[in-house]
Amino acid sequence: MDKSGNRTSILICCLFLTLAAIVCGDDDVTVLTVATEDNHGLQRFLRSAKVYDIDVQILGKGDEWKGGDMSYAGGGHKVNLLKQRLNEMMKSENKEKIVLFVDSYDVLFLANLDKIVEAFKKFPDTRVLFSAEVYCWPDTTLSTRYPDTKVPYPYLNSGGFIGYLPELTEIVNFQSINDKDDDQLYYTKIYLDQNLRHILKISLDHNAVIFQNLNGATWDVQLKANYTEQWPYIENVATKQLPLILHGNGPSKLTLNHLGNYLAKAWSAANGCMLCKEKRMLLKDEELPTVMMAVFIEIPTPFLEEFLQQLLNLDYPKSKIHLVLRNNVEYHETEVEEFFEKNAKSFATAKRVRPADFIAESEARNIIKDRCVNSVCDYLFVIDSVARVESLTLRHLITSGYDIIAPLLVRSGQAWSNFWGSINSSGYYARSVDYMDIVYNVIRGVWNVPFITNCYLVKMSVLRTPAAKAVTYSKEGIDPDMAFCASLRDLGLFMHVSNELEFGHLVNPEHYDVSRTNPDVYQVSDNKIEWEKRYLHEEYSENFAEDRVHSMPCPDVYWFPLMSKRFCKEWIEVMEAYGQWSDGSNQDKRLEGGYEAVPTRDIHMTQVGLERQWLHILKEYVRPLQEMVFTGYYHNPPVSIMNFVVRYRPDEQPFLRPHHDSSTYTINLALNTPHVDYEGGGCRFIRYNCSVRDTKRGWLLMHPGRLTHYHEGLIVTNGTRYIMISFVDP
Repeated sequence: MDKSGNRTSILICCLFLTLAAIVCGDDDVTVLTVATEDNHGLQRFLRSAKVYDIDVQILGKGDEWKGGDMSYAGGGHKVNLLKQRLNEMMKSENKEKIVLFVDSYDVLFLANLDKIVEAFKKFPDTRVLFSAEVYCWPDTTLSTRYPDTKVPYPYLNSGGFIGYLPELTEIVNFQSINDKDDDQLYYTKIYLDQNLRHILKISLDHNAVIFQNLNGATWDVQLKANYTEQWPYIENVATKQLPLILHGNGPSKLTLNHLGNYLAKAWSAANGCMLCKEKRMLLKDEELPTVMMAVFIEIPTPFLEEFLQQLLNLDYPKSKIHLVLRNNVEYHETEVEEFFEKNAKSFATAKRVRPADFIAESEARNIIKDRCVNSVCDYLFVIDSVARVESLTLRHLITSGYDIIAPLLVRSGQAWSNFWGSINSSGYYARSVDYMDIVYNVIRGVWNVPFITNCYLVKMSVLRTPAAKAVTYSKEGIDPDMAFCASLRDLGLFMHVSNELEFGHLVNPEHYDVSRTNPDVYQVSDNKIEWEKRYLHEEYSENFAEDRVHSMPCPDVYWFPLMSKRFCKEWIEVMEAYGQWSDGSNQDKRLEGGYEAVPTRDIHMTQVGLERQWLHILKEYVRPLQEMVFTGYYHNPPVSIMNFVVRYRPDEQPFLRPHHDSSTYTINLALNTPHVDYEGGGCRFIRYNCSVRDTKRGWLLMHPGRLTHYHEGLIVTNGTRYIMISFVDP
């Protein structure tokens, strides 16, 4: 056979193979994108491609971006990079090759190429299909030239298109474009040329069959994520389509970030957080990175002692932690100074910033951030004094594999947390649809969110790029963390919050009044967790053991461990600091009738601002004890209009004459210790000729009032005895 016959045979063979590929669905497809730098958006995009087994060619990687702001304007550089690649392909590739081009930083694949190409081929008389949106951008005056605007998405969007190689090559070579010119405007003018549109067979994806642009369409898109579906997906409820490629164009990037928590097999009810599993690192102690722990005490904070202790309790080598602590509250300075004197040498280095240094919070945060950026530290761990974290927190965050991540911390009993699920147009808090599910751990994982605060970890490598110099805590009119997060969002740096584990909680400082003596003791309602740990008796929970035999020193007189020694000490200090003890006479202006039949030297809780707190103690901690021993009696909440601390002294009022209490039951809490703080004292129940003398500090006597338990206060012969009394349900 001659050479011409060989060539003819080869051409026939190639044609046959091409036709066979078309018939069999084995399409020749190339997927292209442009990304000059690696960032979180590109990483998310490439992961979605990997999930659906899509091979993506990245154009311009490592080059200098010349097209202006890729998010909103410019983009001619993208056209020129694409032109160069398509011209190369035309020299050697199959002319029936299909090319899919999508943006990268704000795009997610939601299906494999087979589904995408299948959907494309169903568009009638179409060789090139552009995505479509609701806005005519960037030149709104061109809207009147569109052939059909009575469709859900009438206008061309350049963030995604698919077509055959020859036609796409014609489009990108139609005319020259400057790198900083707008790519969407370039493609729009070609589409609006009726002759070109007809010759090149260009169509728009008006119903979001393949391409879903989010800007202006967020209400059309619903996330379907429930236990009946293996993987979450999106549905366009306006067009009844299930889009295959998602584009967070323009200002809709935060919506894309939210949806990206679930889509592309990132999370499901059945499988949990797949992203978490993919990114998790296993590190031995010797492999753990160096951390700068930046501690900020900016407001008076309840239970600061416990906050400082948790810094020592972190399960992380202290030799790899460089501590910087800024205290901006004079009230806390003594505690902070004592902490540093005892523990500074435990860390690799330790430095403190005092209130007297007069540095604004935003400036202090910037200084510490920059110090970490310019040093050998690998991570910056920021923790504010309102955060209470478990010992595992720092280690878990580092091994999570995320660059910027916060542990979920929530105020006890509230939905107030250290993250925002969404933000409004002014940059302030808005509730996302999944906020409550995350806060209450209905769903668990790691979530891309627009704002984190109070406690978070930042990998320093993301702040060491030239662009990251713009990251700052200083912005007029907003607080430092809002400024910091806004600058991260502007750079396309993703923030995350993890609720994979129980990491801790936030304390509530809103009603913390440091003008009071021992202000922490007032926090029983606002900060229950810390209050109980510090102030409830260590044996309190044992009162409810199934086999517990309750101590009964006299008939129907019960004895319970209730409050800690520290509570008793601080309770007395509150009373003595107030100092205005009654005179022990029958005339008492504090009472409604102005008369007390059995007077004592006392201070009422209303006088020291502890009435509400003590009534809470009665309800939460005393009432359950009463219901165990006085069975059949239930009253919630307990009522008590007489709550007071009594002081007995030999030279003042050493005893109390026999009397009945005006109560259903009475409680008597010993605040100090016989034979240590005083001699004598106790309570004698006359009807039973039974006395309780050697009371225990923090233990509660409970007995019926009125008829049965006529009693007297025994004489104190030396020292001072303090007891806390309530007449419950008078």
